[in-house]
Amino acid sequence: MKSPSAKPLRIATRKSQLALWQAEHVAGLLRRAHAGLEVELVPMLTQGDRIQDRSLAAIGGKGLFIKELEVALEEQRADIAVHSMKDLPGDLPAGLAIAAVLERADARDALLTASAGRLDDLPRGARVGTSSLRRQAQLLAARPDLKIETLRGNVDTRLRRLDGGDMDAILLACAGLIRLGLESRITARLDPKVFLPAVAQGVIGIECRGADSRTLGLVTVLESRDTRIVMDAERAFAYRLGGSCQSPIAAHARLEGGSLLLDGLVAEPDGSRLVRDSASGSIDDPAALGRLLAERILDAGAGPLLERLRAG
Repeated sequence: MKSPSAKPLRIATRKSQLALWQAEHVAGLLRRAHAGLEVELVPMLTQGDRIQDRSLAAIGGKGLFIKELEVALEEQRADIAVHSMKDLPGDLPAGLAIAAVLERADARDALLTASAGRLDDLPRGARVGTSSLRRQAQLLAARPDLKIETLRGNVDTRLRRLDGGDMDAILLACAGLIRLGLESRITARLDPKVFLPAVAQGVIGIECRGADSRTLGLVTVLESRDTRIVMDAERAFAYRLGGSCQSPIAAHARLEGGSLLLDGLVAEPDGSRLVRDSASGSIDDPAALGRLLAERILDAGAGPLLERLRAG
């Protein structure tokens, strides 16, 4: 039996309920994989958690949720950080690596409503809560009459605003709701063939120092090869586009019959224009497929749109 060092493995995590669930989940998997391994959590409050009264686009994007965790890795106050990969920018700091990704959970977006059963059933002018420009753009493309309300905070806070009547519907990730035992709150799952999810939505990633051989050896047993393939395609797509929280970019990759299929989207935030395309390729170079699809979408006119959004 493998006998890990007595030194505990320290996990940097945000303090939100979902982040703590994800960190505890990884801790449990590591303890089962390595008998006798001690794992402890190092909870942290990030800048993204501190600022709750403005949209993510207004305060600088999802990277605000992970900076403190990465600093803890660099300063060796933690050994790994557990992330929702949809929050992680395309560029990692020098010396850090994604050591493993877990099997992907449901990547779809979830519609939660007070009464209506589907998106089409919402009354005209219904108030729909989301903090995501990607979701906003696709909602308004499908239903230009909807009134989009900024929705920040943890899952419980968002559910309270729906239940309190502040909104007629909200959009959240299916994966997070399922992980928190709230699957019953999902009114409808939005089909990725119509409503594309965020890049790497539903994927939990484990980041560590690239030179930390002990930690790499402990963590890589959790790697899901199939998840890595689809995630790499989606992240390469967004990276080539220069994707950020200010850019309504979506992508969804899947494996079918030995091939890799990728759908991608760039949108006007008001939903007036969606530039969407698909591509297929080999599973051996998923990043190449992501870049190929990004080039197609840029050629179709997404470049000026993205430049304008970055400048604004």
